[in-house]
This record gives sequence, structure tokens and C-alpha cells, in this order.
Amino acid sequence: MSRSHEDLLSELRGIREKGIIGGGLDKIEAQRKKGKLWVRDRLSLLLDKDGFQEIQWLRTHRSTFFGMDKVKVYGDGVIIGYGRIDGRPVFVYAQDFTVFGGSIGEVHGEKIAHLIEMAVRYGAPVIGLYDSGGARIQEGVASLHSSGLLFAANVKASGVVPQIAVMLGPCAGAASYSPALMDFVIMVKQAYMFITGPEVVKAATGVEVTFEELGGAHVHATKSGVAHLVADDEQTAFALTRKLLSYLPSNSNEEPPYIPTEDPIERRLDNLYSVVPTDPVKPFDVKEVVVSVADNGEFLEIQPDFAKSAVVGFARVGGHSVCVVANQPAEKGGVIDIDASNKIARFVRFCDAFNLPIITFVDTPGFMPGVDQEHGGIIRHGAKILHAYADATVPKITVIMRKAYGGAYIAMGSKSLGADITYAWPTAEIAVMGPESAVRILYRKEAETRPDPAKFYEEKTQEYRKIFANPYLSAELGYVDDVIDPAETRLKIATALDFVKRKREEYVGIVPKKHSNIPL
Repeated sequence: MSRSHEDLLSELRGIREKGIIGGGLDKIEAQRKKGKLWVRDRLSLLLDKDGFQEIQWLRTHRSTFFGMDKVKVYGDGVIIGYGRIDGRPVFVYAQDFTVFGGSIGEVHGEKIAHLIEMAVRYGAPVIGLYDSGGARIQEGVASLHSSGLLFAANVKASGVVPQIAVMLGPCAGAASYSPALMDFVIMVKQAYMFITGPEVVKAATGVEVTFEELGGAHVHATKSGVAHLVADDEQTAFALTRKLLSYLPSNSNEEPPYIPTEDPIERRLDNLYSVVPTDPVKPFDVKEVVVSVADNGEFLEIQPDFAKSAVVGFARVGGHSVCVVANQPAEKGGVIDIDASNKIARFVRFCDAFNLPIITFVDTPGFMPGVDQEHGGIIRHGAKILHAYADATVPKITVIMRKAYGGAYIAMGSKSLGADITYAWPTAEIAVMGPESAVRILYRKEAETRPDPAKFYEEKTQEYRKIFANPYLSAELGYVDDVIDPAETRLKIATALDFVKRKREEYVGIVPKKHSNIPL
């Protein structure tokens, strides 16, 4: 005898209710007592109201080891589906710590990999909410294989759709490589990530460390560079996620979002006369320049506490989303070291992948000198910036504010690396090296014959500065397109953007290749 629709729907509701509560009400309450939101509360805060559609919620693990055949929970510790953020489609997966500690088993990893593949197929960003103890020990190699499928999906999606990882709890072992493969990592302060835990570190080295000291948000935001943004709490993390997405296109085939602004592009920046000293060795905060140029003074800085001699982030100019790269004279004089090289190069490559114009503000004395830097590979790491800028085909506008010396001048979006428009302020100094250093090399022997070497060096320094330490020789040679009044910087950038946004690169006469080989 066939069953009625009412009976069938009643059964479905019962199964669905069981599936919704994950590991059970007691574990949900325990999660909340730790100050952490339940996974479904997280989805409600992240996504537009009533828009999330969960898929594959009926899946369960297939393991029979260690009594796993007696414990099966719908969803297998991860929720996947699609919804909207500010009306734009997104794909989301969220680990449920109440189910097996959010550990990645065979089915768990398969679900996430499937969702990422959907995001690529349908051209929408993918967001991962991480809260997991790592690979599921009870499932052995099957959990490792599934983690590998997840990593492969991250790699296939790279450069196709934006990928954002939001760290809301632990992320241990091999599982931590998935966020590292994504474009941006946002961490709440109580989250942590590491490959080997404190116990393993102690056994291997004899050193005792806490979870926070080993892989807390502060460590990854300031030392390792793994975290791009840090939030005080989960609500702030979701707000940052939404804000970050507002600057990005949904996929690599779309143009960046355009948001009309009432901030006039011709707005003068007279404040820059006092912000930026004419003395090239006096520090200033380049972020004051960036927010002055940006629409409504809004700038979303990425990795603000890592490699602080470089500043990168997103802004809008004349309504157009742009990437900003700048040297920071307030930190080490704006010198480029190993970490700054990696920070700049990776950001430039992301922006190029997603059609975001790159605005570069230059004020650097060069690459960081020193034995540690040389032995650490400053040549190799600095070459990453050169590769990233030269390889980038998006519109590139460069503003040389003051110092632009040596290889660092070339690296920071110079005309020789394909800058579309290069502006210089009257304070710009473009040369192989600083006047003082150059003169001591050029006139060392002659100075030894002079009765007052110091006075001689001072005279030659002024002579060198007059010839080279200004933007006019570079402009005469065509390496600078225009020397501009700093107060007109916003107008000049906005006007240039309106034209160069039509840029289309065609590699005519270049031998076909699979891809370039960046010096990693």
C-alpha cells in the first residue's frame, strides 16, 4: 500500500530537523558557551536574509572503523550551498564543529571540493568558514585523499573566482593548507592555524608554546603573513568579508564593480603639501595620501600589520574599484625587504587575475641591504615584484612621490615594466641611487686629493641632485608622462583610469607558452 503525501512529507521534515541540528543541541550549546557562534547562525549573519540554499545535506560518512559505523550524522560536519551577499551570488561552505569537531573526512572533503567546482562552473566567489580539528583520524588515508581533493579544487579555482577563507576556530594540520591556497584569509582573534600542534613542537624541539603563540591570529597577521585581515569577533569578520567582496568582480571574466560616487574627481588635495615633506629623508604616512585620493577617503588595507614598509589594499577612484600598492616611508623609510616583496607581488598578481587596475605610489630608497636579506634571498624575492608587474596586463598607473632609486624604481610599476601612465611630483628623485651615495662612489678618489673632502662632497651632491634627483630628466626621456601638482593627483588618476580601463593586451609575435615561471 502506497504512503500518503502527508506521511512522506512528515518523514522528510523529521529527517531535515535531525540534519539541521548537526551534532545535537547539547554540543550547539557548548559551542555558544565558548563564545563561538553555531554554524547556521554564522551563515545567517554572512548572507543576505533568507537566501541560503543548502545542498547535499543528507550525505554521511562511509567509515566503519573505530565504531564510526554506529555514529552517522547528516552533512558529515560541513554545510555547503549558495546564497547572496548584497544581492550577488556566492557559494559558501561552513564547517560544523559540533560534528566530529569539524574534522575533514572523506565525504566532508568531497562536499567542499564539489562546491568549489560549482563556484568555478557558475562564476561566483567561494567563501569558506573554517572551524576544524583537521583531518579525521578515524578515516585514515581516506581523509587525507579527501583533503587533497579540496586542495586541488582550490588550485583550479585560483584566478578564476575569488576565494575567501574565514577562520573562526582551529584549523590544524594538513587542513590549514586549504586557506593558504585561497586569495584572502580573515581570522577572528580567538582562531588559530598550525601544521604541527604544541605537543609535537615540544616533542621535536623541547620548547613549550601555547596555541596562540604557535599559530594565533596575531602571529599570522604580523609574522607569518598568512592572515590578511584580523577581526575582534565573528560579526566583524563577516562584515569584513562583505566589504572585501564589494571591491571584487565575481569571476575573472567580469569587470570590477562600479559604484557611482558624489565625491568629485576634480577635488584638490591641498592637504598633501603638508602631509608629504619636500625633504626626501623625512618620513610620512603614505596612507594619508591614499585616503586623500580615494573616493570618500575609504581604503581597505590588506595585511596592515605584516611587512609594514609596503602598503597594499583596495579603494575606489571615480567609482571604479582599484588596487593600491605603495611604499611606506613611515616604516624603515619605505625600503623593500623580503616580506614586503612577497606582499606586493602576490597582491599584484591577484589584482591582475581579476581585472583590477593597479595604482602604485612610489617613495623608496631601494631594496633592503644586509647579510640576512642577501642570504634570505632578497634577489629571488625582489624578482617576484618585477615578474608580477611585468606580467600584469591590467591598467597600471604609477605616481612617483619622492625617492625612486635603483632596482626598486624599476620594480615599483615603472614604465619599463609596462606602466600605462607614470606621473611624478616635483619632489620626485629618480636615479640609480641616492645623491649622497652616488657622489661618494663617483668622486671618492678625487675627494682624497681635496683639502676639504666634506665640502667637496657637499658641492658634488648638490650638482648630482640638480641633474638627476628630480623628475625632469626622466620626463625628457619619456619615462615619466607628466610632472604634476600633488593636489591634482586624484583628478589625474581618475582621468587616466577612465581611458586606460579600455586597455586590451594582445601578445603579438610572442611564442605560445603554458605559463611563466615566477621565482618562488
